[in-house]
Amino acid sequence: MSKEPKITPQRAVVAAVQLPRVSDAEFEASLAELRELAKTLGFEVLATFVQKRASFDSTAYLGSGKREEMRRFVQGEPADGPQEAPAAAGRGVKSSDRRIARHGAVAAREAAKALSGTDNSRAAFVLVDHEISPSQARNLENEIGCQVMDRTTVILEIFHRHARSNAARAQVEIARLRYLAPRLREAAKLAGPQGRQRSGVGGRGAGEAAGEADRAKIRDRIAELKREITAFDLERRTQVARRQESQGLERVALIGYTNAGKSTLMRALTGSEVLVADKLFATLDTTVRALAPEGVPRVLVSDTVGFIKNLPHDLVASFKSTLEEAAEASLLVHVIDASDPGFERQIEVTEKVLAEIDAGKVPRLLVFNKIDRVGDADAQLERAKALRAQFPKCLVMSAMDKEDIARLQKAIRAFFGRRLVKAELFLPWAAQQLRGELFASCEVLDERADSEGAFFRVRGVRKDIEDLRERILRFGVP
Repeated sequence: MSKEPKITPQRAVVAAVQLPRVSDAEFEASLAELRELAKTLGFEVLATFVQKRASFDSTAYLGSGKREEMRRFVQGEPADGPQEAPAAAGRGVKSSDRRIARHGAVAAREAAKALSGTDNSRAAFVLVDHEISPSQARNLENEIGCQVMDRTTVILEIFHRHARSNAARAQVEIARLRYLAPRLREAAKLAGPQGRQRSGVGGRGAGEAAGEADRAKIRDRIAELKREITAFDLERRTQVARRQESQGLERVALIGYTNAGKSTLMRALTGSEVLVADKLFATLDTTVRALAPEGVPRVLVSDTVGFIKNLPHDLVASFKSTLEEAAEASLLVHVIDASDPGFERQIEVTEKVLAEIDAGKVPRLLVFNKIDRVGDADAQLERAKALRAQFPKCLVMSAMDKEDIARLQKAIRAFFGRRLVKAELFLPWAAQQLRGELFASCEVLDERADSEGAFFRVRGVRKDIEDLRERILRFGVP
């Protein structure tokens, strides 16, 4: 049997401008996240180029000196020496900024030596940690010599590749088209008269701009996709209504930052075979499974799409129907990566998105996952102690630990257990066909029998108990 060819990952470099209002910690976290996004797309990041500026360069995002440094690196040319801080940054540059510039130039020179200038080693993409205009992207591509993808484009491409259901694919396509439409408009401006479709004498007359024709196609396609999503949403609401009609059924949604371990928790809590991958946005389609082992009330668990900082607004809007699983849940299990030093930023981003989908007031349980990745046992104990001190009602756990999973299941059942009531039901021998339904919808605490029938002391949802009473009354029992 022949072996499958080995796929070589696309090589890329990351570029970012740090503005004065952005702290070092926040900036580094954003860069680390972009590198993870690149990994999810299958890119190998060769280097990261950072520049501190008062504002983005309107021509090509980065200053001319940094663009030249990147060009030399991408083309495999030896660096002439440390680059000076660009004039656009102004005079009086801090010594720390100069050190950063020198460090970047030295790193580029060493990397260029390692690359040896061969075609296979050159980067094919520049990943920019901001959303930039088409003119900035085009100018950057022309100067550096490789394709430019901004942060929004990277996220949209990941969503496009990972969407599985028809609804998710339609939602992603809408977001991509909305992102493309204004860029077509700007691209037409940059193209000038050549961007227009000529007709009539001298190119004047009833000729329609080619860009306008493309935008009309985009509008028509978006309208078509919206109709499809409306149909998908109606079907989803019907399924939700059916689930809500089921006896003793409650809903939990796993929410949180992307790659916090939600799918792994879903698998452990429900015993289901859901996709688990150490990648950002591994889950885009909502998965619903029953909490196992089943109890009273029956609990359905939803695994939802992960959140991320600077998630494109159109994606939030497009995925609102998917994220409504969170808004419609009775309990949100907010999963946080305990091994991430920037977990507070994760919480902030998640809270912001929850507010956007009107789920901010839904009760939630904070779960700090991946404590096993913090370090040795002493480090884990120290981190767990600090987290419990900061968040007294949280759970600190590992999805790989069966005892931790059992604790989480107990906490979920305890939340819904507060809604249960106790009652006594009498089931005559003539109505024993209801016995299975009684055990399915209620927790039987005690059972005794006499010549007339059986007495049950039960605990369950008030509505389920009342429904059972009504059905028993049909057999003429007072």
